[in-house]
Amino acid sequence: MIFIASDHAGFELKEKLKKYLSERAAASKVSAASNDGLEDLGTDSADSCDYPVFAEALCKRVLENENALGVLICGSGIGMSIAANKVKGIRAAVVSEEKSAALAREHNKAQVLCLGARIIDFQKAKECLEAFLTARFDESNPRHQRRIDAIAGIEKTQRNGT
Repeated sequence: MIFIASDHAGFELKEKLKKYLSERAAASKVSAASNDGLEDLGTDSADSCDYPVFAEALCKRVLENENALGVLICGSGIGMSIAANKVKGIRAAVVSEEKSAALAREHNKAQVLCLGARIIDFQKAKECLEAFLTARFDESNPRHQRRIDAIAGIEKTQRNGT
């Protein structure tokens, strides 16, 4: 399952990426029964809105759905990334090129891709999205999981106020 959301600045790019993802799914004959699919969590227009609301909603849905991924889009990608990474258990990466998108999944087991609609064009966003979706976590190197566990440890101590 892929969840996608944006603020007003990312609305147009979100709509283009939704179309791309739908065409991609149709070409590969992905079925809803296999738990694959796309869900748009808003915003529904280019009217001004606050990105943290959409980041939190998407991250909660990603965590509720095993193997789900999320795509968040704002003007720079930075605000969405900051807000997403406040949700315990989420690893979100703002990227502007394919290598970072792939490494976010391969090394950091990121579940959320953040894109900046004012930073990259549709073609580059599509390339980053494809790299993110096709990359897999590298389980062959234990240092990656060790570092993810260390991040989870930071979350735990921060949440407990120690």
